[in-house]
Formats: sequence, C-alpha cells, structure tokens
Amino acid sequence: MSRSKLNLPAIMVLVMLLTSLAACRAGSAGTAEAPVAPAPSAPAPSPSASAGSTAPAADARSAPATTVEPTIVTPTGVAVPSATLASIPSATAALISSPAGLRTGLRSSPYGIDPFPDSSWWTSSIASMNGRFPGSAPATIWTVCEVSRSSAACHFPDPTPGETHSDIKFSATAEAEPYLTAFDRQGIKVWLQVEPGNADVATLIDLVMKTYGRHSSVIGFGVDVEWYKNRSSKDGQAVTDAEAQAWVERTRTYGDFQVFLKHWLPAKMPPTYRDHLVFIDDSEKLKSLDGLVREFTSWGQKFAPSPVGFQYGYESDQRWWGELGDPPQEIGKAILAQVPNTVDLYWVDFTAYDIWPAR
Repeated sequence: MSRSKLNLPAIMVLVMLLTSLAACRAGSAGTAEAPVAPAPSAPAPSPSASAGSTAPAADARSAPATTVEPTIVTPTGVAVPSATLASIPSATAALISSPAGLRTGLRSSPYGIDPFPDSSWWTSSIASMNGRFPGSAPATIWTVCEVSRSSAACHFPDPTPGETHSDIKFSATAEAEPYLTAFDRQGIKVWLQVEPGNADVATLIDLVMKTYGRHSSVIGFGVDVEWYKNRSSKDGQAVTDAEAQAWVERTRTYGDFQVFLKHWLPAKMPPTYRDHLVFIDDSEKLKSLDGLVREFTSWGQKFAPSPVGFQYGYESDQRWWGELGDPPQEIGKAILAQVPNTVDLYWVDFTAYDIWPAR
C-alpha cells in the first residue's frame, strides 16, 4: 500500500497499536526496550577479496558484525521490534514500506558491463529495480573517472583547457552526456562517482561538476575510497575528517549537493565528520544472505543516524543470491528490515545482464 493512501487516523491507530504491543512485550520481559546503540569500531579486518585471499575464515570485504535486536521503521518513523511486528496481523504489517527518501537503482562503470548498454536499457533497468521498492526514487551511481594505475582516467574532455592537472587523464568526448540527458528526462537521480588514485579529489570535484553539474538529475559527488591513493595504501587511504569536510564544502559550492564515501571497512571512513555525507558499503564475497545482512547491519549502526547505502549483486555472491526468486528485491527488503537509516540501494553492473538481459 502506498504511503500516499494512508489517512491520518489510520496512521495514528497503527502507531498506537504498534506502541502498545511493543510496551506490552517490553513489560513482560521486566525491562523497557532500549534503543540499539551504534556498534563499536570494527577491529582489523581479514584480508580483502581484492588482495586475492581464498577460503577466508570470515566473510571477505566485510567487518565483523555485532548481534542486535532487529527493528522495522513504519512510514510514520516508529521503530518496531521485528518480534513485536510478527505478533500483529499481516494486513497491518503490510503498511510497513520503504523509508522516506530511499533511492534505488543500478551502479554503472565503464568496465563493469560489456557491451555497454544504451540509455534506454539503463532507464528501463533502473525503473525495474526502482519498481521493486514502492515509494523510492529511481537512481544510479555513475562512474565518470576510473582509476588507471595511479591516475584518474576521466571520461570527458578537460573543462579547463590550458591548466595542468597532475595524475588526471581525459577523453575526447563527454561520454556520460547522452545518458545524463536521458536521466534528466526520466527523473532519475545521479551520483557522479570517481576512483581518484593519486589525483587531488578537490580538483576532480571541480572538473566533474563543471562538466556535468548542470544536469538536473545530478544529486551529488561520490568517492570510491578503495581507489584513493591506492598505490601507496592497501585498499585505499583512510579519509580524514579534514579531507571529508573539504570535499563536502567544495562540492557544495556548486549547489545543494551531497557527497558519498564508499568502502567496506568503517576504518576507511572519516572518524567524526558527518555533514552532508552518505556512507556506502560495497562488501562482497559474503557467505549467505544472512551474512550480507549482518555485515550491512553493522555498517548501518556504525554510522547511524547518518544515512547509509549499499551495493550488492556481485558475481562472487551469485552462488547464493542466484537461488533467490527475485534477488534485487529480496536482498534489498532484507537490508531495509534491519537498517532503518538506509537511503541508497544499488545492484552492481557486473551482473546486471543476469537480471536485465541485454537487448
């Protein structure tokens, strides 16, 4: 049921019912339900999948998760323990839906899908992913600069001719232009992502936003931290608070934009700076759906109440998600049931043709 069809009295009755049930359940246990505290910083992780590790003792590209009591957030913002929700009629439980502000879609990179699809495939596939999560907005992570050894190879011409940019390469054409134009028309929200290598991130922000920031579809700038100074730091250099703040402030000189930082290790994220940031986890080589949910729940708690997002659908996990009836939806719903501060869900391009075949 769409949130737009819920009238106020019905919502109030639902909230009162859920609150009463939660209170009764807490009273019978002798103590009141307490909010779940954010998980402590994760200890040093096992070796990354990108380092070539095999048969890891723990899930690869992930931080150890903590045991938490699952909660679900209603459309009115009430956090309800899953066990309590299980005790109410299914018709009432059906009122639980996607959180406000949720974005759902696909991740894109120049190297992750071959042949690279045209704009009509992207718009229809993003719409299909988005349709699995009623009330969410269609969106994409669009990689415009990929790492090339120690440099950032940007798929557009230099918008500042005559200037010299260290560790940055350019292409002859603005390759994302026709796609962004299509996304403008379709109302698809776009994160412009870079894999910086040794390139100065503030400079990349200027170059990317000068090239593409005028598009109405663009909502922000993203950094895949795995590739930030990756030649000198294993799995990328950790982002400091000062760096994160500088990147956010630089991006916002171009408009009301957000910034995302992406990695699978919380230790690579800024320790305390949170303004206008979204934290995206791209863990893979997880053993099961339960393992993925545990990893992502830990990530969500680590950065709560800040918004978080997730990439999933990697080939390394296909042995178990391939057995699901609707992998994009079932994985996404499992995440949303446990991570109420989720604002972004993206299926990765590496296996997108398995879900949305090439035309």
